[in-house]
Amino acid sequence: MSNDTFIEIDHVTFGYDASRTILRDVSLKFPRGKVTAILGGSGCGKTTLMRLIGGVHAADSGRVVFDGEVIDTRDHTQLYRLRRRLGMLFQFGALFTDLTVFENVAFPMREHTQLPEDMIRDLVLMKLNAVGLRGAAGLRISEVSGGMARRIALARAIALDPELIIYDEPFAGLDLISMGVTAKLIRTLNDVTGATSLVVSHDVPECMAISDHVVLLAAQGRIVAQGTPAELMDSTDPETRQFVRGEPDGPVKFHYPAPPIAVDFGVAAA
Repeated sequence: MSNDTFIEIDHVTFGYDASRTILRDVSLKFPRGKVTAILGGSGCGKTTLMRLIGGVHAADSGRVVFDGEVIDTRDHTQLYRLRRRLGMLFQFGALFTDLTVFENVAFPMREHTQLPEDMIRDLVLMKLNAVGLRGAAGLRISEVSGGMARRIALARAIALDPELIIYDEPFAGLDLISMGVTAKLIRTLNDVTGATSLVVSHDVPECMAISDHVVLLAAQGRIVAQGTPAELMDSTDPETRQFVRGEPDGPVKFHYPAPPIAVDFGVAAA
């Protein structure tokens, strides 16, 4: 694996059961220190791909390589060590509602380090300051807005200074201002920390504005296109154009495959 590649998906096939394959023979490389957006419709395997990178599931065939190491989900020592290098922003935050903002961000530090409490305090306040919420440290999760909750979850995701940050639908359910704030934070944190960032999303404008590299997936992880945001926006490929421009019909059809309507309604053919 090239030194410029941090994560490699090497001919990976995966399904949650034998009846349905989610990813089929997918190969991708995610560049080190860059923001890569993974775009695609619902059900194309974006989140599944992230779970394979995190070692939540094992590939049925092929390899997932994390900074030169092939992930082995049976090796718990390896998984624990690699996950220390990974930060995850879950789609709905997954914050602990019975803890304060401060305690949520402090949780991974207390769980995975032996740092003294005074150092944890300083680090938590630094992480919260980075997302603009140092003043909210004492609030409970029920007292913050959806946009603030997403930023708190981001502060927790970067608590251990991860080398890889995975964002699962970071813009889902946010108003336009909160979306802009979140997008700016993703870009800024990547540039300041030098981390490798993977952004799984449906939101084309936000991803195109902050990404270095974009991958467009279709069903079963088929790679429709990949390249810089400008290259995808200027693409003449019909399927790529339909997705990045939000056109309602095209190669991806509006109608799910069905027999002629006359068959369903019992109308005799003329």
